[in-house]
Amino acid sequence: MSEGAVKPTNPVVAEAHEVDTFHPPAKMFANLEEYQTLYKESITEPDKFWGRLARELLSWQRDFQTVHSGSFLNGDNAWFLEGQLNASYNCVDRHAIKNPDKPAIIYEADETTDGRTLTYGELLREVCKTAHVLKQMGVKKGDTVAIYLPMIPEALIAFLACARIGAVHSVVFAGFSADSLRDRVIDAQSKVVITTDEGKRGGKLIGTKKIVDDALKQCPDVTHCLVYKRTGADVPFTKGRDWWWHEEVEKWPSYIAPEPMNSEDPLFLLYTSGSTGKPKGVMHSTGGYLVGAAATGKYVFDIHDTDKFFCGGDVGWITGHTYVVYAPLLLGVATVVFEGTPAYPNFSRYWDVIEKHEVTQFYVAPTALRLLKRAGDQHVKAQMKHLRVLGSVGEPIAAEVWKWYFEVVGKGEAHVVDTYWQTETGSNVITPLAGITPTKPGSASLPFFGIEPAIIDPVSGEEIHGNDVEGVLAFKQPWPSMARTVWGAHKRYMDTYLNVYKGVYFTGDGAGRDHEGYYWIRGRVDDVVNVSGHRLSTAEIEAALIEHHAVAEAAVVGINDELTGQAVNAFVAIKDGNEITDQLRKDLILQVRKSIGPFAAPKAIFVVPDLPKTRSGKIMRRILRKILAGEEDQLGDTSTLSDPSVVDKIIETVQASRKK
Repeated sequence: MSEGAVKPTNPVVAEAHEVDTFHPPAKMFANLEEYQTLYKESITEPDKFWGRLARELLSWQRDFQTVHSGSFLNGDNAWFLEGQLNASYNCVDRHAIKNPDKPAIIYEADETTDGRTLTYGELLREVCKTAHVLKQMGVKKGDTVAIYLPMIPEALIAFLACARIGAVHSVVFAGFSADSLRDRVIDAQSKVVITTDEGKRGGKLIGTKKIVDDALKQCPDVTHCLVYKRTGADVPFTKGRDWWWHEEVEKWPSYIAPEPMNSEDPLFLLYTSGSTGKPKGVMHSTGGYLVGAAATGKYVFDIHDTDKFFCGGDVGWITGHTYVVYAPLLLGVATVVFEGTPAYPNFSRYWDVIEKHEVTQFYVAPTALRLLKRAGDQHVKAQMKHLRVLGSVGEPIAAEVWKWYFEVVGKGEAHVVDTYWQTETGSNVITPLAGITPTKPGSASLPFFGIEPAIIDPVSGEEIHGNDVEGVLAFKQPWPSMARTVWGAHKRYMDTYLNVYKGVYFTGDGAGRDHEGYYWIRGRVDDVVNVSGHRLSTAEIEAALIEHHAVAEAAVVGINDELTGQAVNAFVAIKDGNEITDQLRKDLILQVRKSIGPFAAPKAIFVVPDLPKTRSGKIMRRILRKILAGEEDQLGDTSTLSDPSVVDKIIETVQASRKK
């Protein structure tokens, strides 16, 4: 356990803890001491601990002999080595055999009247038919398939159909632009893309097929595009390449045997923003990832057999992969697939869904909670009496939002789990266990099993021991669900995560450990902005801005934003002969929307004569962040800049724009 952790005395929390014990069903653990005993075993005897959990939680076609091999130092970690299993079998077949009529997917469509429920039996048949279609399209074991789908049941069916035949799914968030989709299809060498005619979100239509068509103009290797009819819109079709989902699945029987996969075979790629600007395809393996998903689902969220789990994350991000798809289905419970937005048709939508489907666990990003808190408590009318666990994901949650979530949404009874993890960790790594861990608003609390955090001094690179310390967060011991590599760029994987501080995994986040051993996540220490829980690379946004003919240089920084956590602010120096106009600023925002996607668009653009640079040419983003925060008096020594006078001009520009 982290050093000296004891039960905090926070009254809100203590009360939550006591009230929570009245809730059915029985808790996974009797008390915090049981967690501490198991946690100690997971650190001192990890092979024994994870070997037992892997056999308890998953069905293996062939048992493993070696629980773990490899190290951070060599970047060759592997888990459950000789084991063979199939993700689709573990998520669907074993539950369908036991109880085919049990709900698997509760689809809550954008319009409140359009939803439907799929049972495990129905899900198995749909997955098998779709797997047949992919095979017919030439998809073989080890091939990647690009999935560009909105939040509909077919997204989950596509995931599982890929896994069933041993294909590697590469899901691209359906808010990404055609350029971003193109880059990911090319990097993963996907030959098949799955999409819809259109998407529906918040009462608006999204032209998914049109975006795919634009992307595929520059993807000559794509042979097939499978299109699910979501709205029935008239969309262009390329003969020989484009195929209707509903027509193709009718041709095939409702069963296909699952492909036995080695534990270390890739399950999926998920592209995440890197600080170099080129997106990196994080690769997760089959056995280890599934163990992490199932273990955190069971112990963090206290998932029991009859529960209904609602994660509001999109399948295009890691939260959707692990907690919309894999964790609930591995544990055989119903997962809510929510197509809409929290504000459509009104601000009660989430609460109405929870009430209607008797949801037991709800998991969402602080961005949505800030929006709903601001909208007012009058919208939280639903009783939601089955709700036991409230999760938060994607960024640290402010104490006042935490308290609102606990008191207003959870009625002072549901347990709040503020979970810290990343695309690369695969599943929750620092988190309370629902109903067990006493919590503090704003703290991610204590490490999950097998996670041994270290606070590192960023200057010396040495671990800082004891409590009441601040530094950068690293993990000292490998865990099953960690990413294995960056697709086709293992050196980049090593340099980003494992070579920064030798012998540990570097998270890229700053953190503190308080006097009771609780962890507080401070946010990114590299050039990455966290907008609404989505990690965006500043370099990627800068590269998009520089594509505009008028821009000479660009620097992007994140600033605190009341609604989205952080917002993107851009400073651009324009080439001589170009006029600074409002139209130019609009064009630059459009440039980012086109290049990356609407969610990456800068909230403000400051046109400046030059950027603050060191004599070697490095842009000092720290200075820009301080100016935006109104901390002009804390800039430090600017005399080392190549042109110190630039700083005053930037301050003037920012102040002038705020007066407008």
